[in-house]
Amino acid sequence: MTKLIQNGSEYLEQKIYQVRGQKVMLDSDLAELYGVETKRLNEQVTRNIERFPADFMLQLTIEEANTLRSQIATLPTGSHFRHKPRVFTEHGILMLSSVLKSPRAIQVNIEIMRAFVRMRAVTAIHGELSNRLTELEKTVKTQGRSIDFILDLVDRELKKKRIGFKPGKEK
Repeated sequence: MTKLIQNGSEYLEQKIYQVRGQKVMLDSDLAELYGVETKRLNEQVTRNIERFPADFMLQLTIEEANTLRSQIATLPTGSHFRHKPRVFTEHGILMLSSVLKSPRAIQVNIEIMRAFVRMRAVTAIHGELSNRLTELEKTVKTQGRSIDFILDLVDRELKKKRIGFKPGKEK
């Protein structure tokens, strides 16, 4: 909990990974935050497995675990997972609070939920900015075509007859 309090939301957000198109947290990271051994956390999950359907908890394949390991900067070089880790979606983490009933688990879950909400807000902002940039790009292309059309018309008219001052004829 001290690490969580000292490092705040950024620390939690660094512990959220993307696996199979979902934002998840590793069982070992959650166990550390809850102040329990990973083995104990997984024992509680196994005892209450009916609370953790496939969209709440995933068991990683060896390939996924290795890919995830390569993304985790704090994992010492050469270290590996002893077992295929479990990862929990936001809903699975919420369910963990009903399985792990300590006051610390409740506080940690509240902070984790806030981190997920902040990440969704940032994702929404990025999505909105992306949409606006796409619209701006379309507008610029449309205006560019209009300008090209006008320049072509002017060019054709200039070729038909010369416009402007004609030297040599004075009245």
